Formats: sequence, C-alpha cells, structure tokens
Amino acid sequence: MSEDPLRLAVITSSPPESASGPLVTHWLARQARQYGAFRVDVVDAVEADLPAVVSPARAAAARQRLDEVAARIEAADAYVVVTAEYNHGCPASLKSVIDWHPTQWRGKPVSFVSYGGRSRGLRAVEQLRQTFAELHVATLRDGVSFADVSTHFDADGSPRDVPGAEAAAKTMFGRLVWWAVALRQARHRRPYTV
Repeated sequence: MSEDPLRLAVITSSPPESASGPLVTHWLARQARQYGAFRVDVVDAVEADLPAVVSPARAAAARQRLDEVAARIEAADAYVVVTAEYNHGCPASLKSVIDWHPTQWRGKPVSFVSYGGRSRGLRAVEQLRQTFAELHVATLRDGVSFADVSTHFDADGSPRDVPGAEAAAKTMFGRLVWWAVALRQARHRRPYTV
C-alpha cells in the first residue's frame, strides 16, 4: 500500500485571462512530476465551473461536474493549492471547489503555492489554512510564494530565480511526501471519522 506512488492533486483557480496563474501552475506541476514521488492531477477550479452557492437546487444542475471533481479530490493522497490573492482572500472558484466537497479532503495534507504583488498571495493562504482546518486537513508550513509575479517568470515560463524557487519546491514536496505517506498509512489502519 505505501509503495504505490502518491497521488497529488494540484488545485488551481486562475481565470483564463490571467497571465501569471497558468505560468505558476505549469511550473509547479512540472516540478512535482520531476520530483518523482507523485502521480500529478491538475484540477482547475475555473474549468470545473461549479456553482458559487452551495444549495441542493444548484447541485442538481451541476451534478456531473460536482461528481467529477469529487472523485479527483477523493482519489488524491495530498494536495498543493495554487492561489492568487483577491481582496486579501482566495478566488471564489477555489473556495467553491472546497465548499462543495467538504469530506473528500479529510485526513490528508495540503501545501500552498501563492503568488501576487508584494504580499505574494500569503493572505489568501492564511485564509485557506482556516478553511482547511475546519475540514480536518493538515496544512503544511512549507510552501512556495512569488512576489511581483508578473516580473518573476521569463518568456518560457521559468522563474527568474530558479535555484530559490526549486529549493522551496523541493522542501515543500519533501514535507508533503512525509505527511502523505504517514496519513495514508493511518487512514488505511483506521479510517478518519468526524
């Protein structure tokens, strides 16, 4: 069981017109694949097109999309959330994915990759830590953040500070592997219940 590759869901929520979000997400997914410990699934909250309000009437209309996202979140052993910051918080599409799927995350670890201006998206990460704590998710300390993201990547999608960004990602993945293996083994021995 613990010999199987870890399933990592990279959850992103960049609107299609965003220049920075896709660069950060593609870079992160590439780093995760190169790390070698993960089977990577990129879940795009914007493409999922879930209703913003959690209600039975809205769920019926979006059931197929909700079920598809639920299965992908449930299948993961660990998560990395890639987020920008809007009004000191995370994007609505990301919050919608989290709110519609409150049980699939339980007993699993999450790390964060954030980007933005001077704040590097860190206020959105702090908001997400509170949300994930309520859902019984282990939020990890180590992550990656990019300040002034619009000037941080070159034309081919690589960070200008390659050693710094890659070192931060490697540390984050190392911690994520430890927690993902430990929690997967724990869930196997004793299912997590609330």
